[in-house]
Amino acid sequence: MILAVDIGNTNIVIGCMRQEKIYFVERVSTDISKTELEYMVEFKILLELYHIERKNITGCIIASVVPPLNNVVRAAMEKLFRITPLLVGPGVKTGLNILMDNPAQVGADLIVNAVAGLQYYGAPLIMIDMATATTISVVDEKRNYVGGMILPGVKVSLDSLVNQTSQLPRISLEAPRKVVGRNTIDCMKSGIVIGQAACIDGIIERIREELGYGAEVVVTGGFAGIIVPHCKHKVIYDNELTLKGLNIIYRKNAERE
Repeated sequence: MILAVDIGNTNIVIGCMRQEKIYFVERVSTDISKTELEYMVEFKILLELYHIERKNITGCIIASVVPPLNNVVRAAMEKLFRITPLLVGPGVKTGLNILMDNPAQVGADLIVNAVAGLQYYGAPLIMIDMATATTISVVDEKRNYVGGMILPGVKVSLDSLVNQTSQLPRISLEAPRKVVGRNTIDCMKSGIVIGQAACIDGIIERIREELGYGAEVVVTGGFAGIIVPHCKHKVIYDNELTLKGLNIIYRKNAERE
């Protein structure tokens, strides 16, 4: 059984897996001020919540886009499980062919998503991760990672809208009753939720046009569940995509040892 941790700018996604089975997926807030002990306690509480004994954890893997937390979380896992976690990065076997100007600049989360996407959905493929930033990755028909896009995430857009205006209130992220809002709150909900869905639809069309052929679309991330139901294009919602990728990468590297 392995513990997989995806450290994002807003949330840390934690999952526990054995082979293809995922026992749980949970999110905790990313906080660079927390100590090793505090993260160790969070891992311990999660395992207890799902009645998983520490001795059953035989491996750990981390993907991170928050470098200051890498050593903190790794040390917390080492103390709790007496295991040195695998950190996705240079030297780690992924099996992914990256055709970017500088492959080293590709985020660990994007690599992990692409690895899972190829295994579970094949190529060509468009992967969309709706987190703090909305990131889009493209794998061509030859299974090459050829690039993507980065745009402001759902909550980043909403926070910017509220913080840069004097009269707009803070609202919850939920679907509007109609596309055309009839009050300020509904107008904001429509702009954020429907606007993001329309953005995703438009990006899918443009990527397919540039590729010159169709491509399956997989969407994941903390805000995907809010936006996906309002997309007009057919998309697959897979909230476990990143954890699946971490599981695959861990097994590739464990087999190599």
